[in-house]
Amino acid sequence: MPFLILLGVAALVALIFGPQWWVKAQMRRHGVERQDFPGTGGELAEHLLEQAGLTDVKVERTDAGDHYDPIDRVVRLSPEVHDGRSVTAVAVAAHEVGHAVQHRDGDRLFLWRIRMAQAAQKLEIGAAILFATAPLVLAFVRSPAIAVLQIVVALALLGSRLAMHVLTLPMEFDASFGKALPALTRGRYLHENDLPAARSVLRAAALTYVASALVTLLDLTRIIRVLR
Repeated sequence: MPFLILLGVAALVALIFGPQWWVKAQMRRHGVERQDFPGTGGELAEHLLEQAGLTDVKVERTDAGDHYDPIDRVVRLSPEVHDGRSVTAVAVAAHEVGHAVQHRDGDRLFLWRIRMAQAAQKLEIGAAILFATAPLVLAFVRSPAIAVLQIVVALALLGSRLAMHVLTLPMEFDASFGKALPALTRGRYLHENDLPAARSVLRAAALTYVASALVTLLDLTRIIRVLR
């Protein structure tokens, strides 16, 4: 029995952290600097934005991770992507520009994601308040049912971020394989021999949020275990 429990725990850890490890491994594997590349990821992003007619979208260097900010209309790239000359830098930059193109085209999933992201922070604050006040409700109202309902609602609010990541997975794959890869192939920004590596990086870029969602799931299970 202890062996089966350990096996189950190992399987759960692999399920939750495996995708995150794989994403980082792919990024690192293809992040080797290439002197034969004519430009950096940041320069490519600027070029692709110009080609897409998105001259009002800026490219910035950031330490907050690679992403496209639809509010400020900025493609933000980490230092290794913005200044890097590697397959990872080129592919990730193209992926983030893909999100800017989705925004330009009014992609339904992308617009829905914006609304969800704006609401997510408020939902998390609401969940924190519900968790913090649950003991007070139990003490003053003396109704376990109300306290339990309050906790269930709080968990549901936290789970909204998990749902957001999972439901927008098609949007991420479209940014990688519907926008970025065709742009890289059409413009011949990568040698044909580098395209398999670029596909791996683009797949990893699309799965980044799934890996984050699985970590969110782990956080939820920890909260549930504490509450029990």
